[in-house]
Amino acid sequence: MRRLTVLAGALGAALLLSSGAFAQVPADPSNPNEAVPDKATFTPYGETIKIAEAKKVAAAALDEATKRGWPMCISVVGPTGDLIYFEKMDDCQYASIEISQHKARTAARYRRPTVVFERLLGKGPFFSYLPSLDGFIGSRGGNPIIVGGKIVGAIGVSGGTGSQDDTISQAGAAAMK
Repeated sequence: MRRLTVLAGALGAALLLSSGAFAQVPADPSNPNEAVPDKATFTPYGETIKIAEAKKVAAAALDEATKRGWPMCISVVGPTGDLIYFEKMDDCQYASIEISQHKARTAARYRRPTVVFERLLGKGPFFSYLPSLDGFIGSRGGNPIIVGGKIVGAIGVSGGTGSQDDTISQAGAAAMK
């Protein structure tokens, strides 16, 4: 019993002395994440893109990729990130099947182009937390599809360089404007 009392006392003392470690850390003025905006700004979600519209988006992307001779995988998802339509061009690498879907899902769920994440990662250690976000991909080629000021889905493209993927993805997203 004495040993248990001593152990409990030691544990209590350790907790009491270590409470300073839980004190609030002062803000780092060089960290851009420290700024607290007055108001959150985001594009609201709309109704899920319909299959005919998803095919139109994919067709525009496919036409652009064909014109340039870039074999691509093209995914169109709804606002939840669930797959609505998919196209795989001949000779597109197999890894791009899932990558295109991942890019589209990220663009839809996070309501922004995936190039935003790529650029933030390039800004240094203050954005090193990004890969820990669920469903994150920091590679360009995913773009939201916006109709009437609302996100109805997103397109993700993979198969080329990041810039090629983004060019084709933007061509697809523009089909709904």
